[in-house]
Amino acid sequence: MTVLTPDILLRAYAAGIFPMAESRKDDELFWVDPEWRGILPLDGLHIPRKLRKKLRMSEFDVRVDSAFEMVIRRCAEPTPERPDSWINDEIVRLYTDLHHMGRAHSVECWRDDALVGGLYGISLGTAFFGESMFTRETDASKIALCHLVARLRHGGFTLLDTQFLTGHLARFGAIEISRDEYQEMLSAALGQTAQFPLALSLGSVLGTLQLTTQTS
Repeated sequence: MTVLTPDILLRAYAAGIFPMAESRKDDELFWVDPEWRGILPLDGLHIPRKLRKKLRMSEFDVRVDSAFEMVIRRCAEPTPERPDSWINDEIVRLYTDLHHMGRAHSVECWRDDALVGGLYGISLGTAFFGESMFTRETDASKIALCHLVARLRHGGFTLLDTQFLTGHLARFGAIEISRDEYQEMLSAALGQTAQFPLALSLGSVLGTLQLTTQTS
Protein backbone atom coordinates (compact mmCIF):
# COMPACT_ATOMS: atom_id res chain seq x y z
CA MET A 1 0.00 0.00 0.00
CA THR A 2 1.37 3.41 -1.01
CA VAL A 3 2.09 5.70 1.93
CA LEU A 4 0.56 9.07 1.22
CA THR A 5 2.76 12.12 1.57
CA PRO A 6 1.90 15.84 1.49
CA ASP A 7 3.43 16.11 -2.00
CA ILE A 8 1.24 13.27 -3.33
CA LEU A 9 -1.76 14.95 -1.75
CA LEU A 10 -0.99 18.27 -3.46
CA ARG A 11 -0.63 16.52 -6.81
CA ALA A 12 -4.01 14.88 -6.25
CA TYR A 13 -5.67 18.23 -5.56
CA ALA A 14 -4.04 19.65 -8.69
CA ALA A 15 -5.67 16.78 -10.62
CA GLY A 16 -9.07 17.53 -9.08
CA ILE A 17 -9.33 14.64 -6.61
CA PHE A 18 -9.23 14.50 -2.82
CA PRO A 19 -9.09 11.80 -0.11
CA MET A 20 -11.66 10.72 2.45
CA ALA A 21 -12.02 7.91 4.96
CA GLU A 22 -15.10 5.77 5.44
CA SER A 23 -15.12 6.70 9.14
CA ARG A 24 -12.99 8.20 11.89
CA LYS A 25 -11.81 4.73 12.92
CA ASP A 26 -10.97 3.49 9.42
CA ASP A 27 -7.23 3.51 8.71
CA GLU A 28 -7.58 3.61 4.92
CA LEU A 29 -8.39 6.47 2.56
CA PHE A 30 -10.08 6.50 -0.82
CA TRP A 31 -9.97 9.08 -3.63
CA VAL A 32 -13.02 11.13 -4.59
CA ASP A 33 -13.65 12.76 -7.98
CA PRO A 34 -17.25 14.04 -7.92
CA GLU A 35 -19.21 14.24 -11.14
CA TRP A 36 -20.73 17.46 -9.81
CA ARG A 37 -18.57 19.80 -7.76
CA GLY A 38 -19.59 22.36 -5.19
CA ILE A 39 -18.01 25.80 -5.39
CA LEU A 40 -18.73 29.11 -3.68
CA PRO A 41 -18.25 31.96 -6.18
CA LEU A 42 -16.11 34.54 -4.43
CA ASP A 43 -18.11 37.37 -5.98
CA GLY A 44 -21.43 35.79 -5.02
CA LEU A 45 -21.28 35.31 -1.25
CA HIS A 46 -24.68 35.87 0.34
CA ILE A 47 -24.69 37.09 3.96
CA PRO A 48 -28.04 37.27 5.76
CA ARG A 49 -28.73 40.54 7.57
CA LYS A 50 -28.48 39.07 11.08
CA LEU A 51 -25.11 37.53 10.32
CA ARG A 52 -23.85 40.78 8.81
CA LYS A 53 -24.74 42.49 12.09
CA LYS A 54 -22.72 39.90 14.00
CA LEU A 55 -19.76 40.49 11.69
CA ARG A 56 -19.88 44.20 12.41
CA MET A 57 -20.15 43.62 16.16
CA SER A 58 -17.03 41.44 16.06
CA GLU A 59 -18.53 39.03 18.56
CA PHE A 60 -15.65 36.56 18.18
CA ASP A 61 -11.91 36.95 18.11
CA VAL A 62 -11.10 35.67 14.62
CA ARG A 63 -7.62 34.23 14.18
CA VAL A 64 -5.80 32.47 11.36
CA ASP A 65 -3.48 29.46 11.72
CA SER A 66 -3.16 29.76 15.49
CA ALA A 67 -4.54 26.27 16.24
CA PHE A 68 -4.68 24.35 12.98
CA GLU A 69 -4.50 20.82 14.37
CA MET A 70 -7.07 21.65 17.02
CA VAL A 71 -9.45 22.86 14.31
CA ILE A 72 -9.15 19.72 12.22
CA ARG A 73 -9.62 17.50 15.28
CA ARG A 74 -12.71 19.48 16.28
CA CYS A 75 -14.06 19.04 12.75
CA ALA A 76 -13.65 15.28 13.18
CA GLU A 77 -15.59 15.11 16.44
CA PRO A 78 -19.06 13.51 16.34
CA THR A 79 -22.13 15.72 16.64
CA PRO A 80 -25.85 14.90 16.97
CA GLU A 81 -26.29 15.75 13.28
CA ARG A 82 -23.12 13.88 12.19
CA PRO A 83 -22.30 10.91 14.43
CA ASP A 84 -19.27 9.92 12.34
CA SER A 85 -16.67 11.70 10.22
CA TRP A 86 -14.53 11.10 7.14
CA ILE A 87 -11.56 12.67 8.97
CA ASN A 88 -9.33 9.93 10.40
CA ASP A 89 -5.89 10.09 11.99
CA GLU A 90 -4.19 9.84 8.60
CA ILE A 91 -6.10 12.89 7.37
CA VAL A 92 -5.06 14.78 10.52
CA ARG A 93 -1.42 13.83 9.95
CA LEU A 94 -1.32 14.74 6.27
CA TYR A 95 -3.09 18.06 6.56
CA THR A 96 -1.12 19.10 9.62
CA ASP A 97 2.04 18.44 7.62
CA LEU A 98 0.62 20.58 4.81
CA HIS A 99 -0.06 23.31 7.34
CA HIS A 100 3.59 23.26 8.43
CA MET A 101 4.49 23.61 4.74
CA GLY A 102 2.29 26.71 4.46
CA ARG A 103 -0.22 24.95 2.21
CA ALA A 104 -3.10 24.42 4.65
CA HIS A 105 -4.78 27.13 6.70
CA SER A 106 -7.38 27.46 9.41
CA VAL A 107 -9.74 30.33 10.19
CA GLU A 108 -10.80 30.21 13.82
CA CYS A 109 -13.39 31.88 16.04
CA TRP A 110 -12.40 32.28 19.68
CA ARG A 111 -14.26 33.51 22.71
CA ASP A 112 -11.73 34.40 25.39
CA ASP A 113 -9.42 31.36 25.39
CA ALA A 114 -11.97 28.90 23.97
CA LEU A 115 -12.01 27.76 20.34
CA VAL A 116 -15.72 27.85 19.46
CA GLY A 117 -15.74 27.45 15.69
CA GLY A 118 -13.63 27.33 12.58
CA LEU A 119 -12.71 25.76 9.27
CA TYR A 120 -9.66 24.59 7.37
CA GLY A 121 -8.55 23.98 3.82
CA ILE A 122 -5.71 23.85 1.31
CA SER A 123 -4.24 26.67 -0.76
CA LEU A 124 -2.84 25.90 -4.22
CA GLY A 125 -2.33 28.54 -6.89
CA THR A 126 -5.38 30.78 -6.70
CA ALA A 127 -7.59 27.90 -5.57
CA PHE A 128 -8.65 27.23 -1.99
CA PHE A 129 -10.06 23.79 -1.22
CA GLY A 130 -12.38 24.05 1.76
CA GLU A 131 -12.33 20.81 3.72
CA SER A 132 -14.53 21.00 6.81
CA MET A 133 -15.89 23.31 9.49
CA PHE A 134 -17.26 23.03 13.01
CA THR A 135 -19.13 25.18 15.48
CA ARG A 136 -19.68 25.12 19.21
CA GLU A 137 -21.47 28.46 19.37
CA THR A 138 -24.22 29.81 17.16
CA ASP A 139 -22.90 31.22 13.88
CA ALA A 140 -19.21 30.71 14.75
CA SER A 141 -18.47 28.63 11.64
CA LYS A 142 -20.51 31.06 9.50
CA ILE A 143 -18.40 33.97 10.73
CA ALA A 144 -15.27 31.96 9.94
CA LEU A 145 -16.58 31.34 6.40
CA CYS A 146 -17.20 35.05 5.84
CA HIS A 147 -13.69 35.88 7.03
CA LEU A 148 -12.30 33.17 4.74
CA VAL A 149 -14.05 34.62 1.67
CA ALA A 150 -12.81 38.13 2.52
CA ARG A 151 -9.25 36.84 2.81
CA LEU A 152 -9.46 34.91 -0.43
CA ARG A 153 -10.73 37.93 -2.33
CA HIS A 154 -8.15 40.17 -0.70
CA GLY A 155 -5.35 37.73 -1.53
CA GLY A 156 -6.24 37.30 -5.20
CA PHE A 157 -7.86 33.85 -5.13
CA THR A 158 -10.27 32.88 -7.90
CA LEU A 159 -11.74 29.53 -6.81
CA LEU A 160 -13.27 28.35 -3.53
CA ASP A 161 -13.90 24.61 -3.85
CA THR A 162 -16.45 23.25 -1.35
CA GLN A 163 -16.25 19.70 -2.78
CA PHE A 164 -19.97 19.03 -2.41
CA LEU A 165 -23.03 21.28 -2.38
CA THR A 166 -24.97 21.20 0.88
CA GLY A 167 -28.10 23.08 1.85
CA HIS A 168 -26.06 25.03 4.38
CA LEU A 169 -23.54 26.20 1.76
CA ALA A 170 -26.26 26.89 -0.82
CA ARG A 171 -27.72 29.49 1.54
CA PHE A 172 -24.39 31.35 1.25
CA GLY A 173 -24.46 31.26 -2.54
CA ALA A 174 -22.65 27.98 -3.27
CA ILE A 175 -23.51 26.28 -6.55
CA GLU A 176 -22.83 23.01 -8.37
CA ILE A 177 -20.82 22.79 -11.56
CA SER A 178 -19.89 19.85 -13.79
CA ARG A 179 -16.59 18.03 -13.51
CA ASP A 180 -15.46 19.43 -16.87
CA GLU A 181 -16.28 23.00 -15.89
CA TYR A 182 -14.52 22.52 -12.58
CA GLN A 183 -11.41 21.19 -14.29
CA GLU A 184 -11.30 24.30 -16.49
CA MET A 185 -11.55 26.59 -13.47
CA LEU A 186 -8.98 24.56 -11.57
CA SER A 187 -6.51 24.61 -14.46
CA ALA A 188 -6.78 28.39 -14.70
CA ALA A 189 -6.34 28.77 -10.93
CA LEU A 190 -3.23 26.58 -10.85
CA GLY A 191 -1.57 28.80 -13.44
CA GLN A 192 -1.75 31.84 -11.18
CA THR A 193 -0.48 32.83 -7.74
CA ALA A 194 -2.21 34.23 -4.69
CA GLN A 195 -1.29 35.08 -1.13
CA PHE A 196 -3.38 33.87 1.80
CA PRO A 197 -3.56 36.89 4.16
CA LEU A 198 -2.76 35.85 7.72
CA ALA A 199 -3.49 39.29 9.12
CA LEU A 200 -6.49 41.29 7.90
CA SER A 201 -8.21 44.00 9.91
CA LEU A 202 -11.92 43.82 10.62
CA GLY A 203 -12.34 47.00 8.59
CA SER A 204 -10.70 45.35 5.58
CA VAL A 205 -12.87 42.25 6.01
CA LEU A 206 -16.07 44.29 6.21
CA GLY A 207 -15.05 46.50 3.31
CA THR A 208 -14.30 43.55 1.07
CA LEU A 209 -17.55 41.79 1.92
CA GLN A 210 -19.64 44.92 1.63
CA LEU A 211 -18.41 45.42 -1.91
CA THR A 212 -19.13 41.87 -2.97
CA THR A 213 -22.26 40.71 -1.14
CA GLN A 214 -25.95 41.37 -0.96
CA THR A 215 -28.06 41.36 2.18
CA SER A 216 -31.51 39.85 2.57
